Amino acid sequence: MLVRNGGAVLACALATALTGCVTLGPDYQRPDVALPQAWRSELPNARDVVNTEWWKGLGDPALDTLISEAIDANKDLQLATLRVEEFDAKLQVTRAQGRPQIGYNALAERRGYSEEQPRPVNKNDDGTFERVTTQNAFEVGSNFSWELDLWGRVRRAKEAAGADVMASEDARRAMMLTVVTSVATSYVQLLALDHQLELARQAEKNRSDALALVQKKYEGGAASQLDVAKARAAMYDVAVAVPDLERQVAELENATSLLLGRNPGPVKRGSLLALKLPPVPAGIPSDILERRPDVLQAEQNLVSANAKIGVAKAEYFPSISLTGLLGLGSNQIDTLLQHSAMTDSIGAGLLGTIFSGGRIKGDIRASEAVQKQMLVKYQQTIQTALREVDDALVFNAKAGEIATAGTQQLAALRDAVRLSEARYDGGQSSFIDVLDAQQDLYEAQDKQVGRDRDTYLALISIYKAMGGGWMVAQEQQRDGGGANNTATQAPAADPQASTETRRNSSQ
Repeated sequence: MLVRNGGAVLACALATALTGCVTLGPDYQRPDVALPQAWRSELPNARDVVNTEWWKGLGDPALDTLISEAIDANKDLQLATLRVEEFDAKLQVTRAQGRPQIGYNALAERRGYSEEQPRPVNKNDDGTFERVTTQNAFEVGSNFSWELDLWGRVRRAKEAAGADVMASEDARRAMMLTVVTSVATSYVQLLALDHQLELARQAEKNRSDALALVQKKYEGGAASQLDVAKARAAMYDVAVAVPDLERQVAELENATSLLLGRNPGPVKRGSLLALKLPPVPAGIPSDILERRPDVLQAEQNLVSANAKIGVAKAEYFPSISLTGLLGLGSNQIDTLLQHSAMTDSIGAGLLGTIFSGGRIKGDIRASEAVQKQMLVKYQQTIQTALREVDDALVFNAKAGEIATAGTQQLAALRDAVRLSEARYDGGQSSFIDVLDAQQDLYEAQDKQVGRDRDTYLALISIYKAMGGGWMVAQEQQRDGGGANNTATQAPAADPQASTETRRNSSQ
């Protein structure tokens, strides 16, 4: 037994010395990316603002409740969370490939032999022989195997699996960002439609009252039939807008309900006029590409594809495994536990490919092609992110300018309505002039609601373009302070951690 144990120790020492000799495939290097020297609309340090739960700055408790509900119940976000669990489990499976595998076996067998085949022969005590027609076999023992990762196949596989976990986590955060901004966008749009619907109903009532007044004047000879027809047409012009706006409200409520993980139905909300416009995030942080989950996800996909090249190249080289067996075996159950029934073995096996018909070369080419695709996808994602940031900055700047000009237009049109009504009352103009002025004012009011809505949507687009650390805080609140799996704990502790640090934490 000392010799046997000594051989096992020697084998384990040999395995420890050999594992880590070579790691095939290219080591990952982050590609150089050209960043813009300046943005179209420069604003002065947004990190603190975008790292907070920015939607609370709008001052609407109903919106806070809806976003919290969406984070908990949105089905797309739930699917993304389950995908993180899936890839974390796959990482656990991959890690196990580089560790010793220990198993057990037990066997109780009774076998009958054919008369037409050679059979075992038993020697009797008297020196005679007889052929065995049946035979018992009893075995119990443990087995051991360990693949020596001489070429780094398992290490590259773990690197790829760890990157896949990180990519799935980034995908979940990207989905969370999309869900939150989509709920906020839909909510603001709903409030704007409510306000437009209120304006349309009020305009319909005012024009109905105006029609009744003109009708009386016509009956008294103070107005023409043309005035009556114009007043009636103006009333119906607004009347047809009311059901169309009601349809839009119902459809957007249903779409918002889907974001919340609900069945279609009404959505409790406040008023557009009650919303606050929080401070515009000043400046774009220099580490914007480290904050955007879609960019981080694209890089982790590139890391995974890069590592899989090494996995494919390792197929050219043989796999070497240590194996061992220690157990008991006997043909009689009563002698199974005796020392003489002990059986053991230790050895090393080598398995390799001599000719694969080009399969291995094809696998390497395919892995390299996927890596190149992920590189292009990574570069494309960065360009898209930069475009979205620049678009959001321009949108925010111009939406404010447009809304300010619209406010001035409304003031001028209100004066026009007041003056036209005064001229009509003084007999200096026709009622058609009053209707035209009122129509211009209503259309401008309707458009101004859209302009005010856009000032909020522009702000939301900036928050979305910047990413932000608030997602980590949300995860920690829902996970009780941290995730259970080791693959996601390190990134959650520091939302600004580099890709290299995050990838190492998953190994």
